[in-house]
Amino acid sequence: MSKLTHIDETGRARMVDVSNKPDTAREAVAEGFVRMTAATLALAVSGEGKKGDVRAVAEIAGVMAAKQTSNLIPMCHPLGLSKVEVRVEPASGGLSVSARVRTTGPTGVEMEALTAVSVTCLTLYDMLKAAEKGMVIETVRLVSKTGGKSGDWSA
Repeated sequence: MSKLTHIDETGRARMVDVSNKPDTAREAVAEGFVRMTAATLALAVSGEGKKGDVRAVAEIAGVMAAKQTSNLIPMCHPLGLSKVEVRVEPASGGLSVSARVRTTGPTGVEMEALTAVSVTCLTLYDMLKAAEKGMVIETVRLVSKTGGKSGDWSA
């Protein structure tokens, strides 16, 4: 069984010390989905919602969220992000969300990518809830990560 890095030998939570880890290029990609009716999807894609361009606002919210991850997730390190790209695209049954985050540093950006997707999905819900309260946020997951000691990984 692997040891959890955010728990010390006495079982207390801690932030991992990354001061001796080398800076490496790192990237993470995450995705999610907001399931909705065809009418709500049409409204989202039209760009004519009462709150403005739903997809553009949600993409900006995702970028902002990635930059705030260490303020939201207690053991995350503050990182200088070199790229955050968030995309909201229409798909069968709803809106597909993806985020690609990059940095060069001593720790990865998986949590930043997942946070970007999560907040983008929540923003889509907020922007569209007047049209449909029964939307479902689903399948938020890490798709891939590169760099660092553990190497590359993909789902």
